[in-house]
Amino acid sequence: MRNIFIKAFFYLIGLIIISLGITLTIKSDLGAGAWDAVNVGLSETIGFTVGSWVIIIGAMLIFTNAIIAKEKPDLLAVITIFVIGQFIDFWMLSVFDTFGLASFWIQLTVLVGGIAIIAFGVSLYLQPKFSLNPIDGFMVALQKRFGFSLRTAKTLTEVFALVLALALGGPIGIGTVIIIVLIGPFIQFFDGRANHVMNKMLS
Repeated sequence: MRNIFIKAFFYLIGLIIISLGITLTIKSDLGAGAWDAVNVGLSETIGFTVGSWVIIIGAMLIFTNAIIAKEKPDLLAVITIFVIGQFIDFWMLSVFDTFGLASFWIQLTVLVGGIAIIAFGVSLYLQPKFSLNPIDGFMVALQKRFGFSLRTAKTLTEVFALVLALALGGPIGIGTVIIIVLIGPFIQFFDGRANHVMNKMLS
C-alpha cells in the first residue's frame, strides 16, 4: 500500500509539474510545443479553454491509439489529460492571467525554465510506469503497429501536430524549435535522478 501511494504521488505531482511547465512555455510568447500550440490554436479559433482542449484532444487520442495499436483503449490515461488540462487552466487563468514579459531575454528565460520544468515533470510521471499521456501513447501506438523506432514515431507525431498547429494559427515560433532541441536532453538529465529517488523511497 505504501509503495502504491509513493508511485501515485510521483505520477500526480509529475503531471501537475508538467502543466506548470507547459503554461510557462505558452506564456513566454516565443512559440509553444507543437501539441500545446494545437490546443492554443483551437482555443483561439473555436473557444473553450486551453485545458479543455487538452482533455478533448487527449480523449480522441486515447481511442485513436487503441485503433492504431489494435488494443483496448487505455481508459486510465484519462487521469493524465484531466490533471494536466485542469491544472493548465489553473495556472493560465488564476496564477499567470496577467503575466507579462518585458524583454526577449526574460521571455527566453521563462521558456527554457518551462522546458526544464516539463522535463522534470515527465521524469517523475514516467517512473511508476502507469498510463501514458495520450500524446506519448500516440507515439507508442505507431511504434507497435508499424515497427517504427520511438524516435521516428515521436518525430511523426510532432510533425503531425506542427502542421495542425500552423493550420489553426497556433503559437509556433523559435520557442517551438528550442523545445524540440532541449526537451530530450532535459528529460534524460532528470530521469536517472528521479528513478534513484523513487527507488530509494520504495526500499
